[in-house]
Amino acid sequence: MIRFLLARLLSAVPVLFVVSVVTFGLMWLVPGDISAELGGTDATAADLEAIRQRLGLDRPLWERALAWYGALLQGDLGYSYLLNRPVAEAVFERLPVTLSLAGLSLLLATVMGVLLGILAAVRHNTWVDRGATVVALIGLSTPDFWFGIVLIILFGVWLGWLPTGGFVPLSEDPVGWARSMVLPAFTLALTQMGVIARMTRSSMLDVLGQDYVRTARAKGMRRGTVIFRHALRNAMIPIVTVVGVITGVLLSGAVVIEQVYSLPGVGRLIIGAIQRRDFPVVQGGLLVTACVFVFVNIVVDLLYGWFDPRVRDAR
Repeated sequence: MIRFLLARLLSAVPVLFVVSVVTFGLMWLVPGDISAELGGTDATAADLEAIRQRLGLDRPLWERALAWYGALLQGDLGYSYLLNRPVAEAVFERLPVTLSLAGLSLLLATVMGVLLGILAAVRHNTWVDRGATVVALIGLSTPDFWFGIVLIILFGVWLGWLPTGGFVPLSEDPVGWARSMVLPAFTLALTQMGVIARMTRSSMLDVLGQDYVRTARAKGMRRGTVIFRHALRNAMIPIVTVVGVITGVLLSGAVVIEQVYSLPGVGRLIIGAIQRRDFPVVQGGLLVTACVFVFVNIVVDLLYGWFDPRVRDAR
């Protein structure tokens, strides 16, 4: 297992390198730079050029790339021109918000999707199955930003039960944190719940038809034991795979949801940096997000061995 973990960590290095190269290249292709933002509307061409020289933006691309990678090897993500602070400090300050949103959304999507999929598989070809499929399709086809606006109007404006935006740290007020996160997390989870529900239904239908499940039923085991202990565990491999992929989708979808609910997360930080051409923040934020996604995929690979001993023994 240790050798497998080390191998996965080493394989993540080229992935992160490609992400950094693509990010750096895209920043170079975007027209304009931060000099106009720093100079203001009254800045002359000479003023803008002086700003570019001071920040090193007039240097060739390869020189800037070498300087950035040199700093990155030392754990330095750069310095924000507008925030006037290290990029790592700005990103990690907002990372708990994004991780809270993505993590809670993943939990809700997984629990609701798996239960809905199990219900559809157990009640195959009944109105329950068709109803669960309709709910899953609604989740798949509903734009998350539109659903978020609807929830804000319903629960925040009309009923006044939940706040319409903002974030309360968990360490300061757990109840306030839950109230501030429930609507964004449910909004983000709904679209991915349908994916997990459909995969769970398909996987469970395949497992429920296996001989060992029929044998367990013939021995008189309780239905719940057969479904959750025998069938579900053996159906979890494809479900875990989908959950790992969905994690990346949730991290990217958090950008939109953070805008809708005014959450001070990494996604909102990156959007603001793009709009104002603060490219070091964009590069650092995307690289940290990629690291989180790679870590989640390593955890998913480790879970394979827990759900299926054959996978663990093969390693």
